[in-house]
Amino acid sequence: MELAASATEGIRLHLGWVDYVMILVYFGVVIWIGFTARRQVRTSMDFFLSGRSMPAWITGLAFVSANLGATEILGMAANGAQIGMATLHYYLIGAVPAMVFLGLVMMPFYYGSKVRSVPEFMLRRFGKAPHLVNAIAFAVSNVLIAGINLYAMAIVIEAMLGWPEWLAIIVSAGFVLAYITLGGLSSAIYNEVMQFFVILAGLIPLTIVGLHRVGGWSGLTEAIKQTQGVQHLQTWAGTGIGNVTNPIGANWLAIVLGLGFVLSFGYWTTNFTEVQRAFSAKNMSAARRTPLIAAIPKLFIPFIVVVPGLIAAAVVGNQFADGTLTYNDAIPKLIQMYLPTGVLGVAVTGLLASFMAGMAANVSSFNTVFTYDIWQRYIKPDMPDVHYLTTGRWVTVVGVVVGVGTAFLAAQAGNIMTYMQTLFSFFNAPLFAVFILGLLWKRMTTQGALWGYVLGIVTPTITWIAYLVDPDLFSTATAETMYGAIISFVTVIIVAVAVSMVTKPKDVSELGGLVYGIGKIDMSAGAVATDTAWYRSPALLGTVALVLCVALYLPFL
Repeated sequence: MELAASATEGIRLHLGWVDYVMILVYFGVVIWIGFTARRQVRTSMDFFLSGRSMPAWITGLAFVSANLGATEILGMAANGAQIGMATLHYYLIGAVPAMVFLGLVMMPFYYGSKVRSVPEFMLRRFGKAPHLVNAIAFAVSNVLIAGINLYAMAIVIEAMLGWPEWLAIIVSAGFVLAYITLGGLSSAIYNEVMQFFVILAGLIPLTIVGLHRVGGWSGLTEAIKQTQGVQHLQTWAGTGIGNVTNPIGANWLAIVLGLGFVLSFGYWTTNFTEVQRAFSAKNMSAARRTPLIAAIPKLFIPFIVVVPGLIAAAVVGNQFADGTLTYNDAIPKLIQMYLPTGVLGVAVTGLLASFMAGMAANVSSFNTVFTYDIWQRYIKPDMPDVHYLTTGRWVTVVGVVVGVGTAFLAAQAGNIMTYMQTLFSFFNAPLFAVFILGLLWKRMTTQGALWGYVLGIVTPTITWIAYLVDPDLFSTATAETMYGAIISFVTVIIVAVAVSMVTKPKDVSELGGLVYGIGKIDMSAGAVATDTAWYRSPALLGTVALVLCVALYLPFL
């Protein structure tokens, strides 16, 4: 009777004293790590890039943990409930191939050029105008995304304590602000490694208990077939061109090009929030292995995120349909229904850890780009290093405060994953187009990059507005993000090529290490003896990850 009642009531988590002790201990450890990391921060490079001293296994786990924020935990579970196993596309073609590409192809350019951020690479390759636009666009997008993580954290605190949403958001922001301001990127990375294991400890029991309650995998699939239909358990069914019946509302070409290529590569190879972890690695080998190490656990995250979404669709699908719950509530609702005291504390701590990891990643990359790429470059150049260290700490405060504001924007989204993908189509898709063309084509000019990038932001924005005005333009909001990304990419290529053909390119002597085939990149920079071990080969790690992608698709075709 109690379980039946919890399935029909709103979300309110009833924690015992054991659960609260676990949460308090976790927050205590987080702040202690911040104070510990503070002792290592002597320069701005220590604060923003951990002094480029981190080993690959730490940066690799931090890389995947930084992505395990609200969009991953709540957003992908929401997608699991809403569109089913088609959510696997976000992992198997929407993440891992791009992570492999980053490790094998892009990181040598980034790390070899010694840039401190992705926008700074834009400066080196194209000059000041594209760099400034990129830095501003990144700063805007990052505080918007920080708000998503903050809002998600507030959902859980609100469910635990019954606090009003605004108070939960402010308290959540305070904890993130404390440990990032204290220890900078090192504090974020060390916490992200711990948070990775805390997240697993919270979500694995939820998945196991949830599956047990619905009769195992066979019971879940049978329930989904009856309530949602068999397509909810398939990935590629209903994606034929001219015959689109899948829940995403896009054909296979849009999924492959929009999600698998433009959105995915745009996010994983040019989004400094992620790439910053690899920038902090101790040498070239560690930097290249960072996303490749991260790709392996990334492949298995769907089993503890998407599967709970499916369980929620089977158990409380009627509440999603009538508006009692939003899809974002899938995991908090299951936690309320299934987990007893003790285990409940672990799960809630895991959720809070994930949101803090996501927001910390946003804030730590925001303060780096604003300080180095805007403040130092254009406002206060040639100041003592301590000035930039102090500025970085104050910018962290500003980033968190603005994130509080954008959290209320995120609260208006029914599915925060779709909201996130919309932002990616605006900001990441055009940046990837500019980068990939600039890396492969030495003739591309500063003006080509600038106007291609600007119009690449404008066109998906117009596409999104048109969809809001006329929802019949696309089958779903998710499909709109994929088509918007394709439109952005094509716009950049056409405009950048056209403008570059009538403007003057940089001299080839200025492009060494910035364009494929020009100059040499030292692939053994900073190498240590163990880097040559066969199991540390980037090519081997990348191949294993891609083979696993194919293998994990097969059961759900």
